[in-house]
Amino acid sequence: MGDWDYVNRLKTRDGSYRHVRLRAVPVVEGGEVVEWVGTFTDVEQEWQEERRKELLDRAAAATADLGSLDEVVRTLADVIVPALADVCAVFLLPEFEGESIQLPFVAERLISIARTGIPPAVGPQTIDEERDFVTVIRTRRPILRVFPKGEPPPGSMPPGAEDYAVGTELNSVAMAPVIVDGAVAAVVAAGRYGDRERLNPDDVDLLGRMLAHAHVHLSNAMRFQRTQRVALALQKYLLRDPPRVPGLEIAARYRASATSAEIGGDWYDCFVRPDGSAVLTIGDVAGHDLAAAVTMSQLRNMLRGLAVDRQEPPGDILRRMDVATELLNGEGTATCILAHLERPDSGVWSLHYSVAGHPPPLLVTPEGEARFLEGTVNPLLGADYDMSRSSSVAVLPARGTLLLYTDGLVEVPGEHLDLGLERLRRGSASLAHEPLDNFCDRLLQLPSVYRDDVAMIAVRLPGI
Repeated sequence: MGDWDYVNRLKTRDGSYRHVRLRAVPVVEGGEVVEWVGTFTDVEQEWQEERRKELLDRAAAATADLGSLDEVVRTLADVIVPALADVCAVFLLPEFEGESIQLPFVAERLISIARTGIPPAVGPQTIDEERDFVTVIRTRRPILRVFPKGEPPPGSMPPGAEDYAVGTELNSVAMAPVIVDGAVAAVVAAGRYGDRERLNPDDVDLLGRMLAHAHVHLSNAMRFQRTQRVALALQKYLLRDPPRVPGLEIAARYRASATSAEIGGDWYDCFVRPDGSAVLTIGDVAGHDLAAAVTMSQLRNMLRGLAVDRQEPPGDILRRMDVATELLNGEGTATCILAHLERPDSGVWSLHYSVAGHPPPLLVTPEGEARFLEGTVNPLLGADYDMSRSSSVAVLPARGTLLLYTDGLVEVPGEHLDLGLERLRRGSASLAHEPLDNFCDRLLQLPSVYRDDVAMIAVRLPGI
């Protein structure tokens, strides 16, 4: 029979807990165990050190290969709960000007994870009074509050957690700042409830060390999200509703990726030239970052400037855009369609267009037939500024619908592009009689796995 070695957790008279190690060896006489001789040792400090090292290693390893902020904070919270706390929440803060914190402000609760499976709701939380949460931001130091079960003192709870603290019989809460680029970018709150021993200063120190171990990944994710927020604001500012054009219905849509935090360089534009014809453009700059969004805005505005008063074919205008793309986008790539609608005296609308490496325009007839306008396809913008570009002309039927779109509407990873195009063609044909706004909205609901941004602009022609 071998030795016996066991670590147990005991509750002391004062309500605290200690870890003890029981070790014993048997005394054998005549082949039988007649007694055990053992020791009883307090190993609380040793156990805490091993636990601390394990959690720090887990916090660093768990967040190492993640990109988005949501992934990083969720994984970190999964490490904190239940090993360190029963509930954990992460609050993303606005960017305060200088060191001043003006009340009220809104903190975004990114995630809440609880051992019970019923965490406080996520979402924006308004902070309109001085409380511990604000003190953590001002002092950049953690705060620990310990109290009777379900009786937190006023102002001690994270935003929106007061009722939750009472209902779960919370007994302690700790809040710690996350500092990025010299400013408090987030606050992490952790708590214990019920009969579990309360959080103590060593636990708060461990929480801070866990955040420090994951700091590089948290910082990168937060910087990335802020960059994407700026890019999205830029896109929303540029991609406004199209103008009113007599005789035409025009609708446009932009939707950020449903499966990614990234922001791309998709754009659309529509404006009316002095001669009354409508110009339509759609394009996509390669990349998913602020640089792509900025380049998108430059190319879009440059193209508008080149096309606003020129009567030359669209291909000739895109040829001049090649030079601008080379200067603005370097080795990057961009796709584009430039088109203008004309209605001569005969009353029949025609589309003059040039395609630069972009998915083809789609025409839907009022009878419910849909086909792609397979004009000459030119290389990507910026491929060769000395190369000539061709233009195509298509006659458009009365009450027909013209759709320009970016590849996010048809591309599915691992699937041939032809399948996505055919899905779009069939879906558009079935919506031929829908109002134009419904037509666009329903296309965004096609059964596909979107991994890219989607931009589209649709035009419905009048009857004869």
